Amino acid sequence: MTTAEPRLTSLSHGGGCGCKIAPGVLSGILRGTAGLPMPPELLVGIETSDDAAVWQLNDHQALVATTDFFMPIVDDPHDFGRIAATNAISDVYAMGGTPIMALALVGMPIGVLSVETIGRILAGGAAACTAAGIPIAGGHTIDSVEPIYGLVALGLVDPAHLRRNAAARPGDVLVLGKPLGVGIQSAALKKGALDAEGYARMIATTTRLNTPGPDLARLPGVHAMTDVTGFGLGGHALEMARGAGTDLHLDWPAVPLLAGVTALAESGNITGASGRNWASYGDDIALPDGFSPVARALLTDPQTSGGLLVACAPDTVAEVLAIFARHGFDAAAVIGQVGAPSATPRLRLDRP
Repeated sequence: MTTAEPRLTSLSHGGGCGCKIAPGVLSGILRGTAGLPMPPELLVGIETSDDAAVWQLNDHQALVATTDFFMPIVDDPHDFGRIAATNAISDVYAMGGTPIMALALVGMPIGVLSVETIGRILAGGAAACTAAGIPIAGGHTIDSVEPIYGLVALGLVDPAHLRRNAAARPGDVLVLGKPLGVGIQSAALKKGALDAEGYARMIATTTRLNTPGPDLARLPGVHAMTDVTGFGLGGHALEMARGAGTDLHLDWPAVPLLAGVTALAESGNITGASGRNWASYGDDIALPDGFSPVARALLTDPQTSGGLLVACAPDTVAEVLAIFARHGFDAAAVIGQVGAPSATPRLRLDRP
């Protein structure tokens, strides 16, 4: 990248999954599409805001299809491409699927960024696809005011192993695969407040593919999965609660956090998306006395390429944690449980 080029993050009004339209606004936009007829082969559509669409091909195969793209969350072009591609592919893993190929989605400000910089973004995306063992088989490019990169990711899953975000059962235990705090780190990066160690932790978590997904989905005791991304842990846990028609209880002190993010948040490094998330769904979250504004910001912090949230039977927890550990997810932790059925599902935090 030449010295004349601007920082990538300076070209975007919001970075990573913080670019997402707020959940309340999105719900209003999609309201008119909810009643459209759905063919029986469509095993998963938009009805529960799941991570991907799933189309049954035969008795033992279904196609998993998803897309994800966003503006830069970091300034290094290669890192940006890796993060965006990893984030898109992980939606396939969240359904219990195995990725098979991807299509690139590229919008770049031609004349603002050099061909070399754009090439490094694409190379980063290709590196993530190589790590997942899939080719980039095509794509589409446009001249855009803001840099945009992502993928259409396709995969396969045996319908018997398909895991949705809506099938949690009362009494299930909740396990989170990655620590929270990526949005906090991205806000600090834009302000020049993220040190080299913090940046390294950010890249390590956002470029780690959620490869435990297919192995977890083969466990009969794993009932539901989703990945925690732009709506934060609070929003995606609420989607799980609403889909199951139950309350969800989080043990906040047990939720893993990236090192240093609490101090960064206390220093004011909080994204605007965190506040938009709370405004969209905060009425459905019961906070205990003493729950701090910083903790609330972490609960709603938009995660880019976040971890898997798993609902499993209590006797399956040890196997779930063992699978996470085998794939290198040492921070995976039990963070709560699925509560009783409810006509008005809520997310309840049991301790500050």
